Amino acid sequence: MTTTLSPRALAVRVPAITLFFWIIKILATTVGETFADFLNTNLNMGLTGTSIVMSAVLGVALVVQFRLKRYVPVAYWLVVVLISVVGTLITDNLTDNLGVSLVTSSLVFLAALLVTFGVWFRLEGSLSMKSITTAPREAFYWLAILWTFALGTATGDLLAERVDWGYGLSAVFFGGVIAAIYLLWRTKVMNEVLAFWLAYILTRPLGASIGDFLAQPKDAGGNGLGTTVTSVIFLAAIAAVVGFLSWSHRDRIAEVPATTVDGPA
Repeated sequence: MTTTLSPRALAVRVPAITLFFWIIKILATTVGETFADFLNTNLNMGLTGTSIVMSAVLGVALVVQFRLKRYVPVAYWLVVVLISVVGTLITDNLTDNLGVSLVTSSLVFLAALLVTFGVWFRLEGSLSMKSITTAPREAFYWLAILWTFALGTATGDLLAERVDWGYGLSAVFFGGVIAAIYLLWRTKVMNEVLAFWLAYILTRPLGASIGDFLAQPKDAGGNGLGTTVTSVIFLAAIAAVVGFLSWSHRDRIAEVPATTVDGPA
């Protein structure tokens, strides 16, 4: 039976949560770690210069994203990659330039994320991806994403470097926690929205740990591939998957009747 949408059917501005989503998300978080290091160190742009340039590029990408009005894989994932880099740089600036401890920055970013969620839910009635059909909801979404990347960077660095777990053990730990969240969601112990956002936060330190494990020198606990090679490999992988999704439309959410998203959902 075919369901007819109302004349006010709205296009969802973000992708469906599929395996492809999580693959690209982890690849993007890895690039966020390695590409920031590449610009900062290899190109000698410095932390401040890198932060200014990447924030400006992110701003342009967001303008394009908001003008599209619906989900377009290339534009959407470009913003994710750039916001991953900028989120990493926010934490690095606090730690390296201002001397803020990783414990403090983790707590600050967690508080900022919770406040964003609180205001978002208060005004829009839902934190679900399927409800992101308007510019204000998408604005809350990207702000939350920025805080998740900054928070994930801080907590990942805290365990890998300050607690001295190393990159490999940190990756195993975060991967195990994400697997546990998945099982809790599958068994309906945890609801879909909470499981999504917890997993989204934790894939940031997972991806960063993988990136550092591959890129860092062997005497620092890595495999010595370097930030250039690691960034190129992961950017190429992202481009391949995004290209496939642009062709197949496998991660596109169908239009949503306005009556289902105008109020709490």
